[in-house]
Amino acid sequence: MTGTDWVGTILTVVIFLLMVGLYFYVLRPKNRDKFEPNKYIPVDDEQIRSGEKNGG
Repeated sequence: MTGTDWVGTILTVVIFLLMVGLYFYVLRPKNRDKFEPNKYIPVDDEQIRSGEKNGG
């Protein structure tokens, strides 16, 4: 394997491990209260209209 292959392999493994760690962090019942207010962001109409008010 060339150096580029090793860099790609290591980068892929590191990103995979970071994603798995992030999933465990977000989905732990202990952290539920931190993320509960954000669960309706995709369907919140106020978020969409707020861009117009702020010039966006």
